[in-house]
Amino acid sequence: MRFSRSQYLQQLLTGRGNGMVKIITGVRRCGKSFLLFDIFRSYLLGEGVSEDHIIALTLDQRNMKTLRNPDRLLEYRYFI
Repeated sequence: MRFSRSQYLQQLLTGRGNGMVKIITGVRRCGKSFLLFDIFRSYLLGEGVSEDHIIALTLDQRNMKTLRNPDRLLEYRYFI
């Protein structure tokens, strides 16, 4: 079963492009990652955003450990 989470998607879209960082909070396994990595990504692709313009990082994975440092993450962003 898949829930559309349209209310949460609409909240993301309302603040889109305002220059502010969006923070998604919630208890474990409530769908935060699904909202961003699946629903919001699908929305962006449907709006014509090119796949190579969407960056998705899972910083909890061990191979991304160095990017948990804000300075390294900023450097990474400029090399993409």
